[in-house]
Amino acid sequence: MRSVNLLIKPASSLCNMRCKYCFYHDVAENREIESYGIMTKDTAHTLIDRAFEYADNIFFAFQGGEPTLCGHEFYEDFTAYVKQKQKEKKASVRYGLQTNGLLIDEKFAEIFKENDFLVGISLDGNKECHDKNRIDAKHDGTFSRVKKAAELLEKKGVEFNILSVVTEASAKRAESNYNFFKKNGLRYIQYIPQIAPFDGQAEYETLSAESYGKFLCTTFDLWYRDFSAGNYISIRDIDNYCGILMGRRPEICTLQGRCSCNTTVEANGNVYPCDFYVLDEYLLGNLKENTLEEMINSEISKKFIEQSFVEQRECKDCKWRGLCRTGCRRNKEPLSKTGGYQFFCESYKTFFEHCFERMRNVPTILETKYRQ
Repeated sequence: MRSVNLLIKPASSLCNMRCKYCFYHDVAENREIESYGIMTKDTAHTLIDRAFEYADNIFFAFQGGEPTLCGHEFYEDFTAYVKQKQKEKKASVRYGLQTNGLLIDEKFAEIFKENDFLVGISLDGNKECHDKNRIDAKHDGTFSRVKKAAELLEKKGVEFNILSVVTEASAKRAESNYNFFKKNGLRYIQYIPQIAPFDGQAEYETLSAESYGKFLCTTFDLWYRDFSAGNYISIRDIDNYCGILMGRRPEICTLQGRCSCNTTVEANGNVYPCDFYVLDEYLLGNLKENTLEEMINSEISKKFIEQSFVEQRECKDCKWRGLCRTGCRRNKEPLSKTGGYQFFCESYKTFFEHCFERMRNVPTILETKYRQ
């Protein structure tokens, strides 16, 4: 059985928010065409056709910009066409969608529930932390509207989790943000570190390695306290690190030790190897002209993967390499200057030194607290 994950940007870089640290805004500014507009039904159907030609296990993940800008009809048509294709070829299909939450209404919730979407809601913590960076086009904070969207999804029985960007400000409020999520029943969280623009010239405060390391340590302490007491909260990175120590393969791409071709599809059907690299020099082809087989195995794709093997000698000799796996390539840019150095290297060294022994206790706690 062959699988494919398609990271789809149906509204390209269009967005109804103006987040100060938006990485895709930076990506769009570094290519000839900043926005490809809204994906047409014809392009969406071609995408689906290509997916069913290539794989038996398909994950359609919608991202942005803001993917809900396409409207209800786009997703109704998309899922209907997928069901039509499934009558022709049996294939396992899953859906995911990452949203800022501003346009989530009852109709969207119904579509997500009917088609078993896993939805990610971007929420950076409590109101103070969230509204510092996540503002709308009028530069107003969005915390209350995003929180209502999460409450609506919960009410409608839609499976969702939280995506929380760690900034310099929120890193210093690790405990209050963790307690906010816990208090509000938001128990599935993915923290991701804020990244600087490609040129490194940010007009906003960027996350330092020192602050991120302290954030990781504080968050783990809080997580471990609750986990040891039988009160499990899922934090994706911690789940993956503990899984590695238990002999499991990590599911998060940043812990694979190398890049793969994570087929990212722009609104016009252009395909790229990674969400962070939707840039002209990494264009693999277009769905209307090329098969997924051709693009995934193209020379550009192979070169992109080969570049991810670049790492410093100290990484090869580091005692934490088996857990860190050298991290995300995007945090090593520019590769020509860093030689594969991970910007958050010191963060992870601090973190693993702080928590490793307790991580090794997780299997025992699982046995005593969760499998009785």
